[in-house]
Amino acid sequence: VLLVRNRKEFRALGSKCPHYGAPLSKGVLRGERLRCPWHGACFNIRTGDIEEYPALDCIPCFKVTVEDGKVFITAKKKVLSLPAVPEHRLCLGRCLLNKNTMLLLGGGVAALVCAETLRQEGFTGRIIMATNEKHVPYDKSKLSKEMNLKAEDIYLRKPEFLEARGIELWTEKEAVSVDFQKQKVRFMDGSSQKYHQLLIATGSHSGFLKVPGADLQNICTLQSPEDSSKILELATGKNLVIVGASFIGTRLETAEKSQASRLPAPARDTNGTSLQPGAAAELPAWVLAGLFQMLQNKGVKFHMKTELCELKGKDGKVTEAVLANGEHLPADVVVVGIGSVPNSVFLKGTSIARDDKGAILVNLHMQTNIPNVFAAGDVVTFPVALLDGDSSSIRHQQVAEAHGHCAALNMLKRGKELHTVPYFWSTLLGKSIRYAGCGKGYTDTVVKGSLEQQKFLIFYIRDGHVTAAASLNCDPMVSLIAEVLYLGKQISKEEAE
Repeated sequence: VLLVRNRKEFRALGSKCPHYGAPLSKGVLRGERLRCPWHGACFNIRTGDIEEYPALDCIPCFKVTVEDGKVFITAKKKVLSLPAVPEHRLCLGRCLLNKNTMLLLGGGVAALVCAETLRQEGFTGRIIMATNEKHVPYDKSKLSKEMNLKAEDIYLRKPEFLEARGIELWTEKEAVSVDFQKQKVRFMDGSSQKYHQLLIATGSHSGFLKVPGADLQNICTLQSPEDSSKILELATGKNLVIVGASFIGTRLETAEKSQASRLPAPARDTNGTSLQPGAAAELPAWVLAGLFQMLQNKGVKFHMKTELCELKGKDGKVTEAVLANGEHLPADVVVVGIGSVPNSVFLKGTSIARDDKGAILVNLHMQTNIPNVFAAGDVVTFPVALLDGDSSSIRHQQVAEAHGHCAALNMLKRGKELHTVPYFWSTLLGKSIRYAGCGKGYTDTVVKGSLEQQKFLIFYIRDGHVTAAASLNCDPMVSLIAEVLYLGKQISKEEAE
């Protein structure tokens, strides 16, 4: 139990964040908001409610009394070990008298949070989640960190949880077209479904190789638990080439090293943005160099400023990767991590507005240009407050959850505008990197500490003010800065220094 004193009031709460179990005693308290030190989830200390993701569950609150200068907390032992469900957030189930249908395309966190929010806010009609995945929503961030997990080990919700709330989950159900006039979605298996309101949260997929030999066997992308298991099985003790030096690639390298693979060369494409965690987050060159060195010390070889130009094989299986600089790398397995592409091709030819990369354009209500159609998560580009309202695609789990929550409220006509600070995290060789805000277009940095000390805090400066922060072993500083940015306050460069 965590006892919090806010001015003259005492509050008693669960002591661990329900996301990954972080100690909330080391978090950031501002007014009635308590922010997790690890991944930025926020909770109301009066109600236990989630006020910022990625946590999916509230924290429990307990009765506090003060007598003769002593504080007493009343709690049942059983409640201490269960996810909290405040009375005002109890989910209603399906009522057959309500004929409205909310159709959610996608099986990730955006669709999941949307479905749960609809029920929590009292919607009793039909909710359908249709996904081409084989599983209930799962924690995709773990796919590249622990590659020997079973799918069930990373489920965010069990099937019984969804069933109890009357949320229908259609697995292996891929949408192939939408008729917006008739409000109907057609699926790959030939079936179709009408809707009253539609959420498109189909996510994104890894970019495809466009080189000779790209169709050989044992060339993989990391998109699902099955992909993770397959890569681990194929690569253990073999020569593994990772194409692209993104965070996915480097996390994969660390996971594979723990399984005794030989990693000769993750080559990268030549766009100059290697090891960058998505559109919102960027790391300075000296940090990238240091992280690469950490991996090199573990036997990973980097081939930078070049690109893959051909894959050669034998008996239909890949055996060699040829780089543009003429080098030939032995390759029993190739994993591709060269960016992501929105899963929106099924919307081609429709009137829905998309950008030149295929991302769906939405406003701060997560509404598209089509009536009764919303979109959320990796498939969208949306106005970002920290970019002065300019639109961007930010493919982070926490952002997708915030999108799903906001979309659900506006499907219920609540007039809710998106208000979130992007929060990203990653782990390399046991070291946790945190990032909050949006550093896109930054012109300067203020650095505290160093990579050599394995402890640093970086402030990203644009127009004289902090727009983002990154850290290694400096908790809870990134959560503190995220909270300041969330409250709309500015931190000047001078204050950062």
